[in-house]
This record gives sequence, structure tokens and C-alpha cells, in this order.
Amino acid sequence: MAVPKRKTSKSRRNKRRSHHKIIGTNIVEDKKSGEYRLSHHIDLKTGFYNGKKILDK
Repeated sequence: MAVPKRKTSKSRRNKRRSHHKIIGTNIVEDKKSGEYRLSHHIDLKTGFYNGKKILDK
């Protein structure tokens, strides 16, 4: 088995883990209804996306 020759320093370890962060969801407030929704998603209450009516209810 491969065994490390030296102990990995805290600096090197943390550099490797710099991309392991948790990214939050992008929630925006809808301009027309004031409801919160995910960006780049259809507002299911009104059926609008990007200012255009997509869904009929």
C-alpha cells in the first residue's frame, strides 16, 4: 500500500478542500406577484416566465 512520507500540512489540506463549500440556492422575489421562487424557473402561481405567459390555469 502507498503510505505518505510526510504529514500533510494544514495549509495544503485546506487548499485541497477550498472547493468543498456548500452553495445555497438562488431564490429571488418575483416582480409581479411578490412570491419567492427559484431563478430561471416558471412561477407556478401565475404561469409567467421572463415576463411571458407560459402556463394556462
